[in-house]
Amino acid sequence: MPALVNDSPLGITCIFSDGITVIKHMKPGANPELARQLCEGLADLVHPHGDLNSARTIETYLTAIRDLLTRLEALGFRGDASQLTRGRLAEVWMATGSNKKEGLARLTLARLDENTGVLRPDVRELISGRLYNSNVRSLRRTLPPYTETEWQRLAGVCRSVIKESFAAYEHATEQAARGGDPKEVGWSEESIQWMLLHQGPATAAVLGKQVRKSRNRPDAVPQELYPGYTPQGLEGLYPTWDVVRAYQILFGIHTGLVPDGLVDLGLDGIDWAGDATVLLDYIKGRSGPESLVLSAKATRLLRQWVEHSSPARAHAPEHMRGDLWVRFALRGHVKWQSGEISLPSTVWVRKYGLLDDSGEPLQIHVHRIRTTFESLRDRSGWRGSSRATIDPNHSPQVEGDHYLQVATPAQQAAVDSIIEEAQHDMIRRAQPPVILDTEDAAELVARYPDVVGKLDLNDEVIAELLSGERDVFTAACADQLSGLHGPKGKPCPARPWVCLLCPLVMFAPRHLPNLMRLKAFFARQWKQMPSQQFMAVFGPYASRLDHLLTEDYFTAEDLAKAAAEVSDTDHDLPLRAEEMTA
Repeated sequence: MPALVNDSPLGITCIFSDGITVIKHMKPGANPELARQLCEGLADLVHPHGDLNSARTIETYLTAIRDLLTRLEALGFRGDASQLTRGRLAEVWMATGSNKKEGLARLTLARLDENTGVLRPDVRELISGRLYNSNVRSLRRTLPPYTETEWQRLAGVCRSVIKESFAAYEHATEQAARGGDPKEVGWSEESIQWMLLHQGPATAAVLGKQVRKSRNRPDAVPQELYPGYTPQGLEGLYPTWDVVRAYQILFGIHTGLVPDGLVDLGLDGIDWAGDATVLLDYIKGRSGPESLVLSAKATRLLRQWVEHSSPARAHAPEHMRGDLWVRFALRGHVKWQSGEISLPSTVWVRKYGLLDDSGEPLQIHVHRIRTTFESLRDRSGWRGSSRATIDPNHSPQVEGDHYLQVATPAQQAAVDSIIEEAQHDMIRRAQPPVILDTEDAAELVARYPDVVGKLDLNDEVIAELLSGERDVFTAACADQLSGLHGPKGKPCPARPWVCLLCPLVMFAPRHLPNLMRLKAFFARQWKQMPSQQFMAVFGPYASRLDHLLTEDYFTAEDLAKAAAEVSDTDHDLPLRAEEMTA
């Protein structure tokens, strides 16, 4: 359903993709006609006609609209959108000092004009032009990922907090299982935990009052059994805010789901597909509903949290029991909470002494957690994607702006090494093959001076190459101990077809039968392998072989003679058992 403009009072009603309905009001001030026109332009920007899909974004646009109306009113403007002039708008936006407000006001006016054509041509041109205020956001540097040591320290602190708290929870539940109603079994640590588990966390306040006011009564709670009153008594069964924060951060470390979808997760969005697999449905603020199959670590953590929070969920208000991050607050006026922790992360960092590599308190930024997660995650499942290198869910523009440019030094070195190897591989493939169609060493040196110089071939090596003493299966090798495809000083372990693209090989007519046998082998493999798999394994070598076995390099007589010696079997090739054709 599209967004609607309300007249009394003036405002806008929006229904977002997650089904939430939001009503926003605005004071029209001295210019109600222009205010309503701007609301109409904003309504058309809202889902499903536009990209706006959250209450916070709508409020940001309304703030920009109110600012525009206020400034126009201060300048004495009382007309509607058709009476706006280029000079008046320029005067307003040059004095705004806010790129964000100016940009949102331009977008709203542009959508209004797109639907109604109400603006003057010169005003329309101004709106589509450059902003008067500098785009601070575009100049802002992207947050770099955490270093590996910072990432390990952050995850380690979270695991430590969770492990200690969950151990206390298990101890408290064991005590509650051994205890009973204090009216029947008397006061003990077990009976106190039994009360807190079965009667809810509000019982802790009652117990605390009994300890403080009734110490001399025989039926009162002994102070030695409940010395810390409310806080210490509840921490075992009901996780505190810092424990919940540790769960949320570690869950983000395992999944990358931060911040918008993580805090609003509910139990109805968790699909338990067995003991080790979970399908998670969540709301991503920029793109709406999405799904993710959780890793084994994230699944174990989620199961543990659901168990850890089960006492709180059992006593929470009915409307909050389906929230994933429901909790009982030991302090504050609002006792039952869910979603994001209200306290800043700096408090949590100081509490556990978490430092960055420079020795300063670690700055926890949820978007930085996602960036680090993307830069470190396993990409093996994405090979072969022609569109993305980081995540198939991202466009190349998003990857380049937010992920590829923020790699750690170690990752950057690895990327440079991959690029360098790929460039060398492309150069090797582009080099023409060296053909030894004569036994004259002088002619070889004259025809291939660059090869002789690059490989540093002396007279003895050239003689061995021409005579066949350095032959391998498909060619003559200038140096089998060079370490190009294996350790230096050891015989080359490359398979026969790898030699086709090696810069150390030279081909002669005597190698044609084996080259023909290799071509027949490729033909058999093509019949039994999927084309994509064949091209990934044998494609470059098969292409070089087809180019090599032509009359550009060998005579028709030599090619025909070699083809007559070839049988369509694997017996004449040095293959391993797993390489045999069926």
